[in-house]
Amino acid sequence: MAFFEHHGVEEKDAFHTSSLCNFNFPLHFHHAYELIIVNEGKLFVTIDQKEYMLHKNDVAFVFNNQMHEFKTLNHSDISIVIFSPEIIGHFFNNYKGYVPENNIIHLNKAPNLTGLDSIYQQKSFLYHICAILVENTEFIPVAYSSKTKVLHKILLYVDKNYSEDCTLKVIAKQLQYDYAYLSKLFVHMTNMTFTDYLNHYRTSQACYLLKNSEQSISEIAIHCGYNNLRSFNRNFKRITNYSPRRYREDTRDKPTTIKN
Repeated sequence: MAFFEHHGVEEKDAFHTSSLCNFNFPLHFHHAYELIIVNEGKLFVTIDQKEYMLHKNDVAFVFNNQMHEFKTLNHSDISIVIFSPEIIGHFFNNYKGYVPENNIIHLNKAPNLTGLDSIYQQKSFLYHICAILVENTEFIPVAYSSKTKVLHKILLYVDKNYSEDCTLKVIAKQLQYDYAYLSKLFVHMTNMTFTDYLNHYRTSQACYLLKNSEQSISEIAIHCGYNNLRSFNRNFKRITNYSPRRYREDTRDKPTTIKN
């Protein structure tokens, strides 16, 4: 996906950072580990249906394949670190098949991510975070229900196909599940319809591209799965209260917030 593009989690030494202001991202998961570091403000984070409120210097350590989302409350300045599990191979092997009972830790001060240029500095930083996590929580075996596994499949399909025709009917046919069953399951597990989720997902991708790329609004609309620019503009404004053009102009000068 655009937000995570070039993060190359297939590479065994992948380590990528991003700084985001007043940004939200809907439910998703991936093979990489992820650190969500709050530098300022408040962030509401959900990880495998557990809800956390993060404040300054709090860190959410998201394990690979844990479903998670985050939402800004009023204002947030956060850093995202996405890295392949293999970069901390010893920790990964020891805790494979387990997840933290509590994914949140607190640091005395926010780390300086700009100085992590070498693989050794990256490993040192990550193992330090791992040590704090181990000291502050128990670990429990991964036990995903059959419904959670189905939701995983739906989210993974969206992640790979949101730029194209991506309806729940198409997904039901691809996964060989009954459409009505998937529709009810999705609402039950996410508290939103699939269409609402897809529009929020595409809008989050569009927000990132509007702020961080030179693509035209039309190009971004197509990249995010909209063949009709009017539909893109309408959904974008409904979700953000901004037109795409206004959002691009404002976020290059000051942060804005996407509502969920």
